[in-house]
Parts: sequence; C-alpha cells; structure tokens
Amino acid sequence: MSAEPLLTSDIIGLTKIAPFSRRGFMTASAAVTAGYTLAAGPVRADVIKTDTNGLTAGDTRIKVADGEMPGYFARPAGVSNPPVVLVAMEIFGLHEYIKDVTRRLAKLGAFAVAPDYYFRKGTDLTKITDIPQLMPIVNSKPDAELLSDLDSTVAWAKWQGGDTSRLGIIGFCRGGRTVWEYAAHSGALKAGASFYGPPVDPPNPLWPKSPLQLAPEMKAPVIGLYGEADTGIPVAQVEALKAALADNKKTAEFKIYPGAPHGFHADYRASYRKEAADDAWSQMQAWFKKYGVLS
Repeated sequence: MSAEPLLTSDIIGLTKIAPFSRRGFMTASAAVTAGYTLAAGPVRADVIKTDTNGLTAGDTRIKVADGEMPGYFARPAGVSNPPVVLVAMEIFGLHEYIKDVTRRLAKLGAFAVAPDYYFRKGTDLTKITDIPQLMPIVNSKPDAELLSDLDSTVAWAKWQGGDTSRLGIIGFCRGGRTVWEYAAHSGALKAGASFYGPPVDPPNPLWPKSPLQLAPEMKAPVIGLYGEADTGIPVAQVEALKAALADNKKTAEFKIYPGAPHGFHADYRASYRKEAADDAWSQMQAWFKKYGVLS
C-alpha cells in the first residue's frame, strides 16, 4: 500500500491559491486564541463574528452507534420546533468559522448543528498546523460511517425539539462533498447547499461513489456554489455533475462565480471573496426557503 496521502481536489484548491500580502492577518497566537485552525494558513483579522444574542448555543454530545460524538449547535432562543440544518465542516475540524456559520444559520431561524465526525481519531484537527498531517485522518473517514453520523445528528436534533420534517444540510469544501453524498442517502432531506464540494473523488475504497456517480440516486434538491478560479475543481467537473443530474431528472442548480477561488466563503482565509460569499449565502437562503427548510 502506498504511503502517499490521497491528493483530493478540495486540498488542491486549498493549497494552490494566488499569493497574498500578510498585512491584515492575525498573528498565529491570536488566531489560536480566537479558535481558528492554522492548517489553512494565516487567519484574516477582519473575520465575521456572529454573536449569540437571541440564541441558545454551545457544545454538545451526540449519541452515535459506537459512543458519543462532539458537536456544536445554535438555535433561536424560546422558539419551538425550528427547522434543522446540518453543517458539514471542512477538513479542519470544528473550529470557529464553522461555529460562526452555525450561529448565522440560527439567526435565520434554524436549529443548526455541526457534528465533529472525525472525533474517533482522537486528534483535535483544529490544533494541527499543516495540511499533510490532516490528509491521512480525513481521507480515512468511511462514507458509510459519515452518513450514519449525520443520521444520528438528525435524530439528536429531533430529540432536542427540532423539526426534522424541515431538514437541510450545508457544507463547505470536503463538507460540500458531504452535502452531495447525504442528498443521495437521506430520504428525509428537504434541500442541500454545497459550497465548492468536489464532484469527483480520487480512488478510495472507503468512498464507494463520488457525487458524480451518485447523480441517479439524489433524493433532495441541491444548489452547488463554485468558484471559476478553483484550482482543484475545474469548471468542467461542475458542468459534468450538472449534466448528470439533468440527465437523471434531478433537481439542482449551480452558480459559478467568475474569478473566485476555492474557499471563497471562508471569511477567515486569504481565499475569501466578499461579493461571491454574500451572494452565495443569499442563494442558499432562497434555496432553503423554496424547498421549505427556512420560512
């Protein structure tokens, strides 16, 4: 067996971005104190910070098949039966950007929960400082286990009073791939939003089918939000997924942002592009409203 880690398209997109000035970025110690990962590179000083006013938010434990999975949730305070939105994280673990996205969704009225589904490795991914260390960990996550963990998260949210008849999922980077995978798995899902999720996988026996191969099995409408300048996900791959979904009469929409790199929504990274990020967030909201996740 080769010792070389799988070079997935999301990782290529993360590591091959245009040069940038380090002005306007936090020091490494400040970034760690603020709860951000360092593996993705320097952390922007003007990151988006969403407060918890009007929310109930915090860490939690979610019962899964073989124990308890850590997670982070945010929901509107005092609101009964809010819709449930799963937040599928990047490869960097449950760090502050993902938690902030969870709070942003709660401000929209959702019971948002981000499960830490890499927990079984016993390593805090947010503390790893370079991508090569992360790759063997995240690439060894079996799809079957991932989907089971997400199902367990939905069950937990329902037990906590969430309305899982209005279930959505949003994901970024590797989590964007997770959105496509879960849309092919879950008959309960109402809608998904994939931010630059790879349509095609490298060979990996733990990942039986890529999103492109799963096109005939999609059970929920998904919006795909991609960057034209993504060095890991060519526009041709996005177009191939779009065509496969159309051929199988599946409901999906795509928007490709001119000049936007991989990670354009990640406001803590140099890849952030505000105009594309704001529009994509609006597209997600409209999609979730159209299919009954958000009201």
